Amino acid sequence: MEETTPLAVALFSEILMADQLARARLSRALPKGMELSHFSVLNHLAGVGMERTPAQLAKLFHVTRGAMTNTLNKLEVAGYIHIRPDWDDARRKFVAISPAGRQARDSALAGIVPIISEVVNELGDERVRATLPILRELRAKLDAAT
Repeated sequence: MEETTPLAVALFSEILMADQLARARLSRALPKGMELSHFSVLNHLAGVGMERTPAQLAKLFHVTRGAMTNTLNKLEVAGYIHIRPDWDDARRKFVAISPAGRQARDSALAGIVPIISEVVNELGDERVRATLPILRELRAKLDAAT
């Protein structure tokens, strides 16, 4: 086990540093006032094309319900999402992306796609394709441990 410790530390150090650099670079490319967490929620809602509860979103993004509520409140104030009560259970709410939210998400994508495309082009499609299964498996193992 001790033989793999330096390898494990090196792997996670690289992942954490890459995450930090990617977040900083992408955050600068987002439209004024949009945070990466806002984009992530809008991108998810646009992708699934259906409503989600705040609890489902919190679980999906591995954040507390309070943190998700804060993000959703900011998105609602900006007009990017609609939050409605569950007609069957007044304690529950549903979240959907609004047309303005879809436009904001598309604008954000227009800003970040050139950045991520440049990185992929520099690394090469073949190397990125080879890396994706490893990263997905790593994510799955980390997710299973939570």
